[in-house]
Amino acid sequence: MHALIVAAHPDPRSFTHVVASELARAVTQALGSHTAEVADLAAEGFHPRYNGADRASHDTQSLTPDDVLREQQRIDRCHALVLVYPVFWWSFPGLLKGWIDRVFSNGWAYRETPGGKLVKLLGRLPVHLVAIGGANAATYDRHGYLPAIKTQIEHGIFDYCGARVVSSEFLLDAHAPGRAALLETARNMGNGLFAQCSG
Repeated sequence: MHALIVAAHPDPRSFTHVVASELARAVTQALGSHTAEVADLAAEGFHPRYNGADRASHDTQSLTPDDVLREQQRIDRCHALVLVYPVFWWSFPGLLKGWIDRVFSNGWAYRETPGGKLVKLLGRLPVHLVAIGGANAATYDRHGYLPAIKTQIEHGIFDYCGARVVSSEFLLDAHAPGRAALLETARNMGNGLFAQCSG
């Protein structure tokens, strides 16, 4: 089984990248012959700006742009998609949101029929979300951020495409000294990613 782990942070030394690496290592060390690929969107130079070519492709007036097609093919090869990202302004960072905007396109992630019916095309794709936040759990609870983020991302994006969000982890208070527990959560997630398939 193969996991595609998408990391979205401009600093390769960030805690986001540490978590993504630990998660990938745990996947490959788990029982079974599993593999993991970390897609570092910043290092790879993915262009997140939705442009005219993307719009023409959405309207089925042109072919899918090559860089988007490559990302779709990477997802098609995986058995689990894991997004590891920092919480910026209570959502994805712009880099990851742009990746979603461009890659999860009409005709691949979903299809809009001429009659207005939505066909969800990603029912085979299990998704795992790992959000890293600097604030603590009390702050998230006080402002209702967790349900807001879950609604926006889990329902607004993945349910729209039919992809199943299997797990959604919030690694909070990431600036605090106790990061070891957060990394242990990431390792446990990686160890168990394909546990049902190995047994």
